[in-house]
Amino acid sequence: MLEALPLRSTAIYVDCTLGGGGHAEAILDATAPDGRLIGLDRDDEAIHRAGERLKRYGARVRLFHENFKNLGTLLKTHGLQPVDGILMDLGMSTLQLADSERGFSFQKDGPLDMRMDRRSPVTAAALLNSLPERQLAHILFEYGEERWANRIARIVTEARKQKPIATTFQLADLVRRAIPRPAQARRLHPATKTFQALRIAVNQELDRLADALSDAAALLNPGGRLCVIAFHSLEDRIVKRTFRDMTRAEAAPFRLVTKKPIVPGREEILMNPRARSAKLRVVERMPDKPETDRRAA
Repeated sequence: MLEALPLRSTAIYVDCTLGGGGHAEAILDATAPDGRLIGLDRDDEAIHRAGERLKRYGARVRLFHENFKNLGTLLKTHGLQPVDGILMDLGMSTLQLADSERGFSFQKDGPLDMRMDRRSPVTAAALLNSLPERQLAHILFEYGEERWANRIARIVTEARKQKPIATTFQLADLVRRAIPRPAQARRLHPATKTFQALRIAVNQELDRLADALSDAAALLNPGGRLCVIAFHSLEDRIVKRTFRDMTRAEAAPFRLVTKKPIVPGREEILMNPRARSAKLRVVERMPDKPETDRRAA
């Protein structure tokens, strides 16, 4: 990501998914002494945590508790556009995954919450206990690409008649019972796809993602770049298609920097196994043509 961004000490960057502040810190260090960073996150805990980590950079940093799908309005309101580089690291953060109270993981028991922005009224438990069986199966199949979606939905809807499904362990156990043992992957927990699907549905992660990517690219200065890291095929497919459409036209103002996605090497995966599925794609706003070139065209 650092190699992909046009890093300069006079530039402005946006980290749309602040998380723990690691990317933001790296950008600020690489653009010292005057590079500025605008950080966004839907998670108020991330804003607080990253704010502590980044406070030594002083006025070079501005943080906002906001969804990156509202980036254009935010930057316009605060007079911060255009910018020189934008980063999106899609999906949940490691810190969210590790907090059992957030309900993102089946590794620890906790409430089935899964909200990235806890101002939202809809939790995973609310969906599981209210959606009709067919609609639940659709979510599991569309967002989790779960082949056993119908069986899982049926068992969930039967179980909730006895008592509400409220915890991560409850759901993980139901999914394990729904998928035939011979069909359960050795390296993948049987509930992985179900948890992914519910998380995406709760946070509406794929809704308007293509529009958000196009809107973000339009905020770039000439020569500026948009870098997007995706962790599963549904996200990456949208990023790939959107970047292709943005750069395909003959007079398109953008060019694709990464013909193929940048993926982690073996050493990085050994250090950080969760990076194994990451794909980085980059698009650049083309520099303006000189006036003489435009007249010739």
